[in-house]
Amino acid sequence: MPYVEKGSFERDMTYLPDRILAGERSADPLDEEFPSGSKDSRRDVPIWPVEAGRYRLVAAKACPWATRAIIVRDLLGIGDDVLSLGLPGPTHDERSWTFDLDPDGKDPVLGIERLQQAYFARQPGYERGITVPAIVEIESGQVVTNDFPQITHDLFFEWREHQTGDVPDLWPADLREEMTDVMRRVFTEVNNGVYRCGFAGSQDAYDDAYDRLWTAIDWLESRLADGRPFLMGEGLTESDVRLFTTLARFDPVYHGHFKCNRQQLIELPHLWAYARRLYSIPAFRDATDFEQIKQHYYVVQSDVNPTGVVPKGPDLSVWDEPV
Repeated sequence: MPYVEKGSFERDMTYLPDRILAGERSADPLDEEFPSGSKDSRRDVPIWPVEAGRYRLVAAKACPWATRAIIVRDLLGIGDDVLSLGLPGPTHDERSWTFDLDPDGKDPVLGIERLQQAYFARQPGYERGITVPAIVEIESGQVVTNDFPQITHDLFFEWREHQTGDVPDLWPADLREEMTDVMRRVFTEVNNGVYRCGFAGSQDAYDDAYDRLWTAIDWLESRLADGRPFLMGEGLTESDVRLFTTLARFDPVYHGHFKCNRQQLIELPHLWAYARRLYSIPAFRDATDFEQIKQHYYVVQSDVNPTGVVPKGPDLSVWDEPV
């Protein structure tokens, strides 16, 4: 992801819009009123059926957008027999994510070395970014969707028949409207805000991005100051998943690498306690690999870090301290 010359960073939110649904239409009654994905309307997109064993989720632990899907899949108790998980390594070249963590450098289910191969199976010469998460149909080897906000939304609403264990209500109906507003601000100002700082193409663009980011972080710190355990109150929701992946990367990457350096996360008492509370939940902890995170940002983003040197710090053992 290169610098944006003389301007502010804008994320391309155009993804393969296909959805995997339990029926002809979404099982979520509020889906049309509060769409969560990258399109305003979902009425005309291609629909694939929910089917155990048909698809494979490819999601790198290094990537914050992909880690969301890993966490949600785990929280919902969706096992490998239903939706298996492929894990690319933390570094890649311009061509795509690679499966260098697997024996012989190939995904053991899809049999491919690069995720690019699954995109090309869907659209030969696919010209947009080869992104994770991606859901791939195993038999055809082609990507079904890479629409990251819609993937986690649909895992909750559409895969209910295959959810097991004590499943949290990630989209509570009585909080849905407020939650949508909170998630929109978290995405634009925090999830994307750190990238807006890191890839600013001018001093003015950086200064504006920095101020916007810290205004939002101060808002979150204040929101959590009333003692609520989670963003929406007493219950864990998808809004927490979406914020956590940025918080987990803040001190090891965004503070220095992206110049978001007013304060570290550990200096913000309410957000720091909140982040560790989430990290104590196995689905969050198991999806968080700090070494892969640092390798990805400091090695792959050579425009920001031309030397490719990966810092030893900070001390990440603090995440294991009791809340």
